[in-house]
Amino acid sequence: MILAGTVPPTGALPQQADAALTGVLVFAAAVWVGGLVAIFVVARVARRTLRPAERVAFFRCLGRAYGPVGGLALALALVSGAVLLSGHPWDGQVTAATAAAAAGCLVAVTVAGVMRARRMTRLRHRALGNPGDPGLARQVWREAITAAILRALIAALSLALLALGVLLAG
Repeated sequence: MILAGTVPPTGALPQQADAALTGVLVFAAAVWVGGLVAIFVVARVARRTLRPAERVAFFRCLGRAYGPVGGLALALALVSGAVLLSGHPWDGQVTAATAAAAAGCLVAVTVAGVMRARRMTRLRHRALGNPGDPGLARQVWREAITAAILRALIAALSLALLALGVLLAG
């Protein structure tokens, strides 16, 4: 333990900085994971209550409103986690390396998911204007499956990072 006014060992953070970063990490992870859960719930409710045109408009607005919040939460969680990990003894190198790889994959899959969501909005908007086009309907269906797979990967990677964080903290 580092006492107030003492110099921390090389690579270790002062206790106050460690506590502040841990607080940022917990808050950011809660916002990120809570946002994922909320979006899954909202999607189910929207599917049941909104007509297709309203749903497209709703999710376009939701994405624009939540994107910066979720993006900032993810960035804060990854940066604070990386800083905390940098002062962590590397006795769990495999776990730490796995966490770094999972974080990189999460960022990549999230970017792909955002790009897919934007593409789906445009595609669904086109399909609304051409309701009798079976080729367009099939394309929407295929793209929706890919988008669902990306959302599942984002959730799985997020939970994996959470589990790895618990292992590293323990």
